[in-house]
Amino acid sequence: MSTAQVQLYVYDLTNGLARQLSMQLTGRQIDGIWHTSVVVFGREIFYGMGISITPPGGSHHGRPLRVVDMGETAIDEETFEQYIMEIREQYTADKYHLLDFNCNTFTNDCVGFLTGKSIPEYITSLPADFLSTPFGAALRPSIDAMSRGGAPSEIPTPPPEVVRAAAAVPPNSALVTNAFRDVVAHAASDGSSRSSGAYLPTPTPTSPRSPSNAMQTKNCSDPTSFQSLLRSNRAVIAFFTRATCGPCRMIEPVFEDLAKNKSKPDGGVAFVKVDLAVGNSAAVAGPYVVRATPTFIFFLDGRKTHELRGANVPELRTQVDLLIYEAFPPHPHTALSLPAVDSISLNPILFTNIPNLDTLLAKLNEFIDSVPSWTGAVTQAQVKQVLAKTVVPFLKASSATLPPSQPPTTYFDSWSALASSLASNLPISNLFPLADIWRIALLNPKFSEWNSTKSAPQNTISMLLSKTLGSKGVPRNYILTVLRMLSNAFSNTNLAQQCVVSMRSDLTTFLVSTLLHADVAVRTAAASLAFNVAGYLQKLRLEKMKSSRNSSIDPEGEEWEVEMVSAILEAINQENTNGDLAHRLVASLALLLRFSPFIEQLTPLMEVLESRSILNTKLTSEYATKPGVHKLISEVSEKLCP
Repeated sequence: MSTAQVQLYVYDLTNGLARQLSMQLTGRQIDGIWHTSVVVFGREIFYGMGISITPPGGSHHGRPLRVVDMGETAIDEETFEQYIMEIREQYTADKYHLLDFNCNTFTNDCVGFLTGKSIPEYITSLPADFLSTPFGAALRPSIDAMSRGGAPSEIPTPPPEVVRAAAAVPPNSALVTNAFRDVVAHAASDGSSRSSGAYLPTPTPTSPRSPSNAMQTKNCSDPTSFQSLLRSNRAVIAFFTRATCGPCRMIEPVFEDLAKNKSKPDGGVAFVKVDLAVGNSAAVAGPYVVRATPTFIFFLDGRKTHELRGANVPELRTQVDLLIYEAFPPHPHTALSLPAVDSISLNPILFTNIPNLDTLLAKLNEFIDSVPSWTGAVTQAQVKQVLAKTVVPFLKASSATLPPSQPPTTYFDSWSALASSLASNLPISNLFPLADIWRIALLNPKFSEWNSTKSAPQNTISMLLSKTLGSKGVPRNYILTVLRMLSNAFSNTNLAQQCVVSMRSDLTTFLVSTLLHADVAVRTAAASLAFNVAGYLQKLRLEKMKSSRNSSIDPEGEEWEVEMVSAILEAINQENTNGDLAHRLVASLALLLRFSPFIEQLTPLMEVLESRSILNTKLTSEYATKPGVHKLISEVSEKLCP
């Protein structure tokens, strides 16, 4: 399906005058009186004297102050043209109003139709921000008169306290009167005629002010845009209102407070205001037979679930909570009391032992010298020089800090070439010193961050991991060192994400096989890596729960989680001697199950594998008498296993 880019062109109708005078007039900084247009399919569309269409940047507004990327639309050009034709009768010249029904209302509807999004809140909230000031409220009659084509009344003087607080000299009222008349004329014009008022030079683009956290509501006056909001959000609360409705004004702050506190950072919940006196809002209300205001209608997945009429604040709060609960039900394990599981530290298990680095260097040099025919762009001598002059001194540094004159990219770039050369020329039996160098260096935050910037094909960690796969007889010391290196990679969040996502297939194959290795040190290192993976996922899941988003880590997460839970249960079943190892395995299982988004799929699997019986058997093991271990095993068995 082809898509088209959607952009928002933003203009300041005062060309900088608002930014210069707003503080003196209102006591509040207003950076511009915003005009917007939507640019799509190679055309700029805006509303003034009706709907106008020009080439991008070809309107009478000139060059936009800023261009905002609104994403892509899958709607084709013909469908959009039909939409514009349908709404022309709503967006006529006589209905234009600078504050209540303007170019931004039109643009917001168009962007909603095309992408399901809303234009930036600093634009849509401007009229409310302006009218909330004493000066704005006093100026409202004059703006109404000018918008209706009548003569403006005298511009009111700001209250003395506002003037004193904001500026020592009040602005020239004639200048302000002419400026507002010019703004109205310029905003409503289609470009066929230009007002004669003077404009200040176009200002240098500036960043928009940050939107107020209290303004999370979306204004909607078009049926198509409203349907788009229903499609793009699981839960929608629609507030049908009128500016002249007293009960509406009373409950509106409550609605906005709910929007502020109940909206989700990642979306999914929309609070929508539909003013029945604006635009084509009557067509929005028609299908739901809304005749009185205030009326609140609650939607779940586009389906109406409840209607509330009147300004009943407690009932509004209750219905909002019920809708969000139904849209984003808490995880079934949320209500469980699991003190032992919840007390598990999510900090990764790291292998911090530092060997004798001179001995390590001597061993690696011995391996390098034993290669009869060295290949590649980096010579043996160069490899040995980098090891002696750069790598080992860095590892020896007690604080592991970089020389001040060496930025990280310059200091570490030689390491990639060194690792690639060693891996190409040395047999796998002689590569464990290289893996150990990476294990030690990953404890340094700057080195681990540098590793996280490397793409998978260039990532030494990925390369060293891949060498454990597809070949028989991989030496035990190499397997052990790579496991410890991978565990240390979880000291960096970005690198941990690469391990869990980009390297997932190789990591899982390696981890599943080593959890059942004959060597206890290898099994312990594998259990540590499994714990780090589970701990990282637990952090992600807790973050997602805070934003009430029910989604998996990635589309293949379910199959991966089934494989991991099966492997860990089998490892627990076979572990009868090492208490620390068993503890790490059970903790890994607990973290995977605690808030797994795939618990419904995992439950029948654990029943088949007899997970509860496996754990209960371990309760009688000698190592289960260790403090905390018995309680953790008991909790996981009784409350997380079917």
